Amino acid sequence: MKRREFLKGCALGAAALPFVQSAALAQSPPPRPNVIFFLTDDMGWGDPSCYGNPEMKTPNIDRLAAEGVRFTQFYAASPICSPSRVGFTTGMFPARWRITSYLQTREGNRIDQQADWLDPKAPTLARTLQAAGYATAHVGKWHMGGGRDVTDAPPLQEYGFQESWSTWEGVGPGIDNDPAAKGTPRFRRTQKFVEKAMDFIRRAKGRPFYVNIWPNDVHDPHVADPELKSKYDAAPPGHQNFNAVLDEYDRQFGRLLEFLRAEGLAENTIVVFSSDNGPNPPFQQHRRTGGLRGMKWSLYEGGIRMPLIVRWPGRVPAGKVDQRTVVAAVDLLPTICSLAGVAPPADAMLDGEDMSRAWLGQPCDRMRPLLWEYGRNEHFLYPSVRYSLGKNQKADDLYPDVKNDRSPNVAIREGKWKLLVGADGSGRELYDVAADPKETVNLAEKEAAVAGCLADKALAWRKSLP
Repeated sequence: MKRREFLKGCALGAAALPFVQSAALAQSPPPRPNVIFFLTDDMGWGDPSCYGNPEMKTPNIDRLAAEGVRFTQFYAASPICSPSRVGFTTGMFPARWRITSYLQTREGNRIDQQADWLDPKAPTLARTLQAAGYATAHVGKWHMGGGRDVTDAPPLQEYGFQESWSTWEGVGPGIDNDPAAKGTPRFRRTQKFVEKAMDFIRRAKGRPFYVNIWPNDVHDPHVADPELKSKYDAAPPGHQNFNAVLDEYDRQFGRLLEFLRAEGLAENTIVVFSSDNGPNPPFQQHRRTGGLRGMKWSLYEGGIRMPLIVRWPGRVPAGKVDQRTVVAAVDLLPTICSLAGVAPPADAMLDGEDMSRAWLGQPCDRMRPLLWEYGRNEHFLYPSVRYSLGKNQKADDLYPDVKNDRSPNVAIREGKWKLLVGADGSGRELYDVAADPKETVNLAEKEAAVAGCLADKALAWRKSLP
């Protein structure tokens, strides 16, 4: 280019620059997305019909999947409620915070060698988003401190929630001590939680919001609406109540989706749907786990592989099924922070990874292994029933195939491999869960080198825990 033409081009560019700058200044940054995290209690991998439930339909959960991405390899942080919720909340393996079973009485926690509540010093997603200007609320089951005789647990505000409305397994206001909710039948509790969340969202307009909706359903006992129960009279014995509870649960989830649409919030709201751990009971042939081995209280797939559906219209591709990406509860904090444009806590040693690429429709591989510790000693097995068993009963008497479901208490997943092992190094079980998700063929002897390597990693990690 000749010098004269070059200078002319520079002059034209300089002349246009103020207009470009003015246009840029006129554009406001895109609003940060709202986030709703809908966490089911004890929902099995096979409970929603979009995950294969053969007995009934869950049209509203299915609608979310049709409008978002559904993951088939998503893992909870524990096969039981309290530590699982710690993983979602902190982005860290719950054993790092000395919570490895469900939080109960002070005596029970001492027997299980665990803390009475989640340390408020732990990083939390709510606190991180609140610091970035989000309105934050928790509605429903907490179970990370409080309840029973633990009356001095920290209030939920210390974890970053401006408002909370919990259950008896928590502290502060909630459905069990609110005069307006007194006498609510169990089959109406999810409705109350959804309505409380919708009220908060209405009042948060003008600010981005982060809301946990963590109902008690579909945890047993399954107390059905009599009208809905009659709809399932043809179901196998014992299934009628559960099917009716799941039906009502799906209806209330649909109310939330319709509320977001009616309020003009759906397009800029990330809805995350999942479960804390596997089902109790799993039903015949493990129908509720989709045929996966294990159940609640087990580190086999049926206890920790959960549904995960993410919807964000226009950003998350509709109707996508991701069968490749291994996603985990501990990824929630860094992933949502990434999607919201919020820096995660700078000093937190997070175990989770930013999986926003997969959430936005691009399957990817994990960089680090997933690790589990369920219980510190022999008391960890079936903790919620050990006090209620009759004198002549054993845990093995509770459900069919329970011996096959009872797992070692330490596990690791890396790549296609999953190893389970006792804390003393005994009982190694190695599975290629990509090829054998039902964990039927133990390859620990055939693949001794792989089993040894993974056992060393898992047990070294376990030894490092507080």
